[in-house]
Amino acid sequence: QWVQALQLFREMSDILVERSSITFSAAVSACEKGQQWVQALQLFREMADSRVERNSISYNAAVSACDKGAACVHLVLLFGEEASSL
Repeated sequence: QWVQALQLFREMSDILVERSSITFSAAVSACEKGQQWVQALQLFREMADSRVERNSISYNAAVSACDKGAACVHLVLLFGEEASSL
């Protein structure tokens, strides 16, 4: 069902519905449940690119997706990029 969730999320911008931290986090979580850690991290990065504030829910969803995908090193690199931009 992660595919349908992601499709709905992508369609939001087509119908001019504003994407928020809630909708981004839900999409990241759907990818996590579908074991799609690459897609989850892309969405997590897209949050910053879209100037949507990340919160504890979005961080937890990204961490969980990487943990399930044994991709923690990618998450560490992403967090490192964020730390260096502060």
